[in-house]
Amino acid sequence: MCGISGEIRFDSRPASASAVGSMTEALALRGPDGQGVFAHGRMAFGHRRLSIIDLSEAAQQPMTDPELGLGIVFNGCIYNYPELRAELEAKGYRFFSHGDTEVLLKAYHAWGRRFVERLYGMFAFAIWERDSGRVTLGRDRLGIKPLYLSETAGRLRFASTLPALLAGGDIDTAIDPVGLYQYMSFHAVVPAPGTILKGVRKLPPATLLTLEPDGRRIEETYWEPVFGPQPGDERMSEGEWQDAVLSTLRKAVERRLVADVPVGVLLSGGLDSSVIVALLAEAGQTGLQTFSIGFETVGQEKGDEFQYSDLIAQRFQTDHHKLFIDSNRALPALQDCVRAMSEPMVSHDAIGFFLLSQEVAKHVKVVQSGQGADEIFAGYHWYPPMMEAADPLSTYAKVFFDRNRAEMAEALNPRYLADEDAASAFVAAHFARPGADRPVDKALRLDTTVMLVDDPVKRVDNMTMAWGLEGRVPFLDHDLVELAARVPPELKVRDGGKYVLKEAARRVVPSEVIDRPKGYFPVPALKYLRGPYLELVRDVLNQPAARERALFQPAYLDRLFSDPETHITPLRGSKLWQAALLEFWLQTHGI
Repeated sequence: MCGISGEIRFDSRPASASAVGSMTEALALRGPDGQGVFAHGRMAFGHRRLSIIDLSEAAQQPMTDPELGLGIVFNGCIYNYPELRAELEAKGYRFFSHGDTEVLLKAYHAWGRRFVERLYGMFAFAIWERDSGRVTLGRDRLGIKPLYLSETAGRLRFASTLPALLAGGDIDTAIDPVGLYQYMSFHAVVPAPGTILKGVRKLPPATLLTLEPDGRRIEETYWEPVFGPQPGDERMSEGEWQDAVLSTLRKAVERRLVADVPVGVLLSGGLDSSVIVALLAEAGQTGLQTFSIGFETVGQEKGDEFQYSDLIAQRFQTDHHKLFIDSNRALPALQDCVRAMSEPMVSHDAIGFFLLSQEVAKHVKVVQSGQGADEIFAGYHWYPPMMEAADPLSTYAKVFFDRNRAEMAEALNPRYLADEDAASAFVAAHFARPGADRPVDKALRLDTTVMLVDDPVKRVDNMTMAWGLEGRVPFLDHDLVELAARVPPELKVRDGGKYVLKEAARRVVPSEVIDRPKGYFPVPALKYLRGPYLELVRDVLNQPAARERALFQPAYLDRLFSDPETHITPLRGSKLWQAALLEFWLQTHGI
């Protein structure tokens, strides 16, 4: 787990080692254990290291293999690297290190760029060929590891975070109206390859980008899950689906124990993280460290779920750490939390993950987390209406979109308003693609491959890596995602959602956790803006930079300020916080 950066030139000029050095330095928090920059002619690459597997100097990056004529910078973890290494050794490959990075180099040499199809893990990488000058960039199937791109005439740069690209300079930081529209309407999700800035793109998940020295390129998608039944699935009983879910999840959890350092768990008290703890205990893990966070109650909005996390910690005898955060601590941490965001993240729980990660990093360097279960097993309230929706787009938009076209026209300065409803256009195009026939499967595919990537998964990556902490997400093991996509939707949406997972989990998790009301990671102070939080928002939106940029229409902001607590999105977010957070992010990053 690390941070990577690089520059590739397509003209006669040498790559800028100084720009790559600046980008690499900006990634220091992601990789506090080591750094390196490699520059040769038209290519320069940088790396910051968080030592998790093979803690020796032999695993430092950028890593080159003179014998094979290859080099690599890599961010992530390959869980099946020992098996791949054994297979490569049988082919005659010799290794000088004991980690997963070198396995990627040998695998690329042995099997070509589609070697990624053999990988279980999370990754973003750049591999360069010494002799041909070819560079291949790749990103894992579910986009767990980020990769941002910036291109100008004659060169392409990449980095693990958008702020790192900014540190290299020469970026068009103008606001992209399409990205802005999606942020304000599609619940702060700006789907790949877009971002909020015109000059920054991101490599989509499950994508390989091969760059030739003259600038020619091939971009290919190497994985697309099919949502719906496969041949033979009609013969599977409800119990057999439960068996398959539990056994596949068990394997996913076990895979994510690969490390040369201890692995903990972020325990929210909900089903998803609880079943991870239960399966680790079942596998014989003792002394497992678990971590929970809570906030003070605001009005009727309870700010913690300690009663449930305590129950799991006691049942499985974990070494449990509870962190209670009052608003006096959360408020001053918001600036650093926003600084850690590669893109604006409106979800209230970003500050929760940020502060939790700060505490967890004092104890462990790797944690497993429960993100993804709601998206792949239909845990959200908008899935039942999608079961047989006559108009899937309208049904989805009604429960997911933060603002319709009319409100967007009221909210945004006309010069920033995209020519079309960019949120609806994107969802309509995604729904129209083959591979998901039923309306609910269309929604599940969209949420799994797009919303999940650019909301909860990105949030976990950014907030954990801000403290040099590696987060692993077993529910996004691609075997489990493929299996969940085949499970009949009726077995997912039943009884409030995630039915098949809940029933499978009853074999290992106390029923009190399974049958509890659905919770979420609450940070009430950012939903009900009051006192110093409201003053922070007012200050951000009144800064000279905000007034000069004038993203929002003054009358719209006045309406939000008049009664912030009534202006809540369908997904229970503050519309005022969403607008302020975007300006807060832009100002924090000097834009």
